[in-house]
Amino acid sequence: MARLRRDHFIDLRPFRVSPAFTRLWIGSTLSGMGGQLTIVAVMLHVYELTHDTFAVSMIAVAGLVPMIVAGLYGGMLADAFDRRIVGLLSASVTLLSTLMLAVLAWAQLETVWWLYVLSVINAAANSIVMTTRSAIVPRLIPRDLLPAAAALSGITVGIMVMAGPALAGVLVAVAGYAWTYSIDVLLMSTLFLGLWTLPSIRPEGEIVRPGLESLRDGLRFLRRAPNIRLQYILDIIAMTFGHPLALFPAIGAVLLGGGAITTGVLTASIAAGAFLSSLFSGPIGRVRRQGLGIERAIQVFGLATVLFGLVLGAAQLGWFAPAIVDETHANYVLIGLAALTLALVGAADNVSAIYRMTMMQSAVPDAVRGRLQSIFTVVVTGGPRLGALYSGTLATFAALWFPPLLGGIVIVCLVGLLVRLHPRFREYDAENPVP
Repeated sequence: MARLRRDHFIDLRPFRVSPAFTRLWIGSTLSGMGGQLTIVAVMLHVYELTHDTFAVSMIAVAGLVPMIVAGLYGGMLADAFDRRIVGLLSASVTLLSTLMLAVLAWAQLETVWWLYVLSVINAAANSIVMTTRSAIVPRLIPRDLLPAAAALSGITVGIMVMAGPALAGVLVAVAGYAWTYSIDVLLMSTLFLGLWTLPSIRPEGEIVRPGLESLRDGLRFLRRAPNIRLQYILDIIAMTFGHPLALFPAIGAVLLGGGAITTGVLTASIAAGAFLSSLFSGPIGRVRRQGLGIERAIQVFGLATVLFGLVLGAAQLGWFAPAIVDETHANYVLIGLAALTLALVGAADNVSAIYRMTMMQSAVPDAVRGRLQSIFTVVVTGGPRLGALYSGTLATFAALWFPPLLGGIVIVCLVGLLVRLHPRFREYDAENPVP
């Protein structure tokens, strides 16, 4: 029985096998927590300056094209040069953009325009960091431990998204934006711990110089990789229609109450679900039909999103509400229910991410891994930005509860249809990875 219980917990062998992976994981976790802190702080900052949910959603939209361009070019760089150097240079730009946010806040010179510009720079540089870091991991640990490494990445996401937004809500409410951005500068500097101590990691196989031919070469491989291609499409669907993060400031201000603290709690709930699903991820690493696992996890994600929309609908009807709902008077019952549904959202998304990351890192050759990983990173980070546009626009013309309710239904239906049209995806075997 004790053995069974141990098998259900996360596999920590990557830490024992690779000290380099351990250092990279620690640096990524702490810097990621700081990055999430700033993302939420900027959202709250823009909402305070504009009182406009659409303006908040435009933070994500404004950075979409630069992030895509930078991510794709970063993948080409990772397949042509030392990945350690590429990661260090892009991390430096991320750190400097965060430092500028802090300086402007301390000088009280911040404007919506500056918040947009620095958020775009930060997002573009960070997409290169993420792409390079993910391409490095398969070089640090054996293939059979890649699912465990992906689950540990889920722990990273859980910690940084759970602690970062919660800390942001409290810091903004108590200490202000300048201190919040300054703390992120300190946390962001830890990213260099993992990257600086790595050995030189040059790509294996034929090297193609960065440029259009390199991009075309990566896309040609993707056309011959139906399983990888479909997982990208499924993730875009999930993140576009099931990522209502841009609504959280307005939900905290006018629908559930509690202001910035409620925004932090809702965001942290997603991370808590991701954290718990990684903590008990032992059985996930033993699943061979990872395509089927992706399908089921995303459909659970969609159903949980529908439940979140129903909770917001109940708040719209005034269920369990106090006499006044505003930034200092909250509907605690429905905040708790919303947090539970979002925890399920985070858990399902993380299970899908473990399977998707393992499939990417085991089925794609090292020579094109950076470019394919860049497309993967663009999908992972670009999907939520499309989701911000979808949620912000629809909420402007309808109601705050409507985008997640409709989006969850769309996710369940579209994912089921696409996987049914591509039956080989369900049959994907982790023991014989075929892209």
